[in-house]
Amino acid sequence: MGICVCNGAQLKCSFGTAPSILVVLPTKKVISTTPAATIMDHVSMVNILPFAMCTNPANPATVRPPPVMFSPAPCIPMTPAPWVPGCVTCLIGGEPALESSCTLLCNWGGIIEIIYPGQSKTIVS
Repeated sequence: MGICVCNGAQLKCSFGTAPSILVVLPTKKVISTTPAATIMDHVSMVNILPFAMCTNPANPATVRPPPVMFSPAPCIPMTPAPWVPGCVTCLIGGEPALESSCTLLCNWGGIIEIIYPGQSKTIVS
């Protein structure tokens, strides 16, 4: 059982240097006046905004020529797959709801977690 995530939720990436927010487009998904998220709200630069700088050496943008070899680069999230696991017992617009315990994987190795779901009243199970 988790808390339903909505627009404005705060996110953190294991390789990001600052938190970010989740942007949920207002299409048939509303809790009160705030759009509720589903596992399909994972699109980079639409739903998932940058986490300032990426510190993962596996990210090709962080690799530099000698003598530096590595330095953080601006974060550009690469999130092609949906959030997991989602709440299959609560569908929003036909898609599983996004709950506060879900995670999202970035192609550059980061694990994106929800640190504040954007609201605290609606619980999904």
